[in-house]
Amino acid sequence: MLSVLDIFKIGIGPSSSHTLGPMKIGRRFLIEAEEAGALEGAHRVLVDLFGSLALTGKGHATDRASILGLMGEDARTIDTGAVEGMLEAARRERRLNLLGKHEVPFDPDEDVRFMPPGDEPVPDAHPNGMRLKLLDESGSVLFAQVYYSVGGGFIRREDEMGVPEPDAAEPAHRFSTGAELLEVCRREGKPIAEIVLENEDRLRPREKTLRRLDAIWNVMAACISRGLSEEGQLPGGLEVTRRAPGLHRRLTGSIPNEREALFDWLNMFAMAVNEENAAGGQVVTSPTNGAAGIIPAVIKFYCAQDGVTETAKIRTFLLTAGGIAMLYKEKASISGAEMGCQGEVGVACSMAAAGLAAVWGGSPEQVEHAAEIGMEHNLGLTCDPVGGLVQIPCIERNAIGAVKAVNAARLALQGEGAHKVSLDQVIETMRQTGMDMNSKYKETSEGGLAVNVVAC
Repeated sequence: MLSVLDIFKIGIGPSSSHTLGPMKIGRRFLIEAEEAGALEGAHRVLVDLFGSLALTGKGHATDRASILGLMGEDARTIDTGAVEGMLEAARRERRLNLLGKHEVPFDPDEDVRFMPPGDEPVPDAHPNGMRLKLLDESGSVLFAQVYYSVGGGFIRREDEMGVPEPDAAEPAHRFSTGAELLEVCRREGKPIAEIVLENEDRLRPREKTLRRLDAIWNVMAACISRGLSEEGQLPGGLEVTRRAPGLHRRLTGSIPNEREALFDWLNMFAMAVNEENAAGGQVVTSPTNGAAGIIPAVIKFYCAQDGVTETAKIRTFLLTAGGIAMLYKEKASISGAEMGCQGEVGVACSMAAAGLAAVWGGSPEQVEHAAEIGMEHNLGLTCDPVGGLVQIPCIERNAIGAVKAVNAARLALQGEGAHKVSLDQVIETMRQTGMDMNSKYKETSEGGLAVNVVAC
């Protein structure tokens, strides 16, 4: 089974599938090449981007991320402030130090290629395909692989697609559906968070898991703080101005007394994260970068306001939300290129609704109901980023998703947990909807707002 720490990954913006995934792929490719004895004789490296990676890769910084991965950089530890200098040096010197240990000639405009549809046979196991090659001095191929960035920062080599990964350890409680998860909770008399945590115990000591959950929240909180202080326009050419800092000044400059101030705070926290993501800052996949603002916004408002961080509640929130995300990953997808935005913002809304319902003391049945409501009213949501940038409508969509998640949790807690539509049914509906959705509405910028709004 997946670990909750697989769901929440520390990375950089603007996209988990188009930035974090390709960065990981570039690094993994060279590590595998080195293990095969092919790195030392390499004279050139080529990266071909297919499908959605080709169509929106420029706006999602896929080329830049691929280069950073080839340098051996790790998204968990990279100094985001140094990225521009590193990339500029590679472009200026026309050299690339592969894995930081083997230098080759490199032209980023020629050696990272956005392959147009129909140009040549396309890897088709997933819309986000990458082909990488190492060539010797004569131009012969020394080593080549095809990989896929399958959403949320998860990557697969071509021969791994469709093959279940072996469990690192037998989980304490095996489940792959919402019904199975609820049955485990009833049998054990425990909440979802405890069931998920006991599975994590099979992978590492509990204290290590808890420390890593705390570290995940610390990165989320730091991202909110940066997003509330950084001013100016976001990169990419759309001339989108950051709004979270201005909203923060207005909210903290006076005591808002209207009931709707709740919306303002949730909007502000969510936009702070997604404006940072759009600027290439450090974020946590929740479960993706494009939907990274919803969970931190809800946690911040309900578990970490007024200088008080309620650590136990935050852990419960993350464990519960992570358990729900595993069901989507197992039975459908969290990739915008496969599911549209229902697989990103929709899943994040579902996760946040479940996490908040758990923090509020909801039963497992009420938590499952909250997750179901959170997705049911995001079904059919398309992924149509203007200019291929994770800005319009993505930033506001996270703000709306955070508000919707809170409402879903509230609705679920008004009942006893019994409801007509199950979480499993809504996950299957999301999967079918994603499969039926026209590809122009799935992270290709070929339809929807992406073509009806002029990108400046």
